[in-house]
Amino acid sequence: MPTVDTLRGPVDVDDLGQTLMHEHIFVVAAEHLDNYGRGAWWDEEFRVADAVEKLNAVAAKGVRTLVDPTVWGLGRYIPRIQRVAEQVPGLNIIVATGLYAFEELPHQYEHRGPGLFLDQPDPMIDDFVRDLTDGIADTGVKAAFLKCVVEAKGLTPGVERICRAVARAHARTGAPITVHTNAFTQSGLLALDLFAKEGADLEKVIVGHAGDSNDLDYLMRMADTGATLGMDRFGLDAYNSTAQRVATIAELCQRGYADRMVLSHDTACFMDYFGGAWDDARGTLAPNWRYDHIHDDVLAALLDSGVTDGQIEQMLVFNPKRYFS
Repeated sequence: MPTVDTLRGPVDVDDLGQTLMHEHIFVVAAEHLDNYGRGAWWDEEFRVADAVEKLNAVAAKGVRTLVDPTVWGLGRYIPRIQRVAEQVPGLNIIVATGLYAFEELPHQYEHRGPGLFLDQPDPMIDDFVRDLTDGIADTGVKAAFLKCVVEAKGLTPGVERICRAVARAHARTGAPITVHTNAFTQSGLLALDLFAKEGADLEKVIVGHAGDSNDLDYLMRMADTGATLGMDRFGLDAYNSTAQRVATIAELCQRGYADRMVLSHDTACFMDYFGGAWDDARGTLAPNWRYDHIHDDVLAALLDSGVTDGQIEQMLVFNPKRYFS
């Protein structure tokens, strides 16, 4: 059987079990934290303990694997996640490589690459491949998938270069891809078209945040390419209510697309977007935006809407297993 790399090493894909396919643990930019957070709104020991409590709680609901697409641009810091994972023995945590940018490249890549000031092979590709094959920094932890973004402004020059680097790292390693998209501008179609032109295996691509849309034509066009729809923002009602998300998934299941969807929340234990007000902001603006919303509320709503137990298992177990196989 194939294996997939996790925080604690390779795991047989048959042992992944119920999997939340798009969750963060910490979204904390290092420069922000080091310059303005420590001693103000960041307490390392409290936040690690809080994450351990939240992840143990979702593991107790039956979740066996959490997939964390936190990459450069969102504050990936593996040693902190390792501390958490050590204290959550019942949960596999899978991490990513790639780059999270809506428009422009980080300056560290801007002048290096084919035809640039330092004319050389694109260093992004080598960096991503190293994370997948050798490990991230000196942690010994290997990424198991790639992450990029195609947002509302589409394929800007910087975004296009990142996405092509992701596609080429995928070609070199076989690692699957998750792409953050904007459902309202239907940028998922742009992403899939680029990946197809790069020769990527679209059955190894998840269109992140597809579930923000209830446009069945848009969703089916993407699923018909072989890609998987990330129905992955449950609880983030500002983009789409739980009732609407459930109705859309139920209709897609009715139309035969249960094998093309995965479920998640895209939440975190802490995001520095709100500084020290994160807990209050999440609790006030999105009280259901938590790791256990699917198991506490959504699964019953899906069953009430005609989704079968087998289709739920398909979305929570078999589709994640296929993605990492």
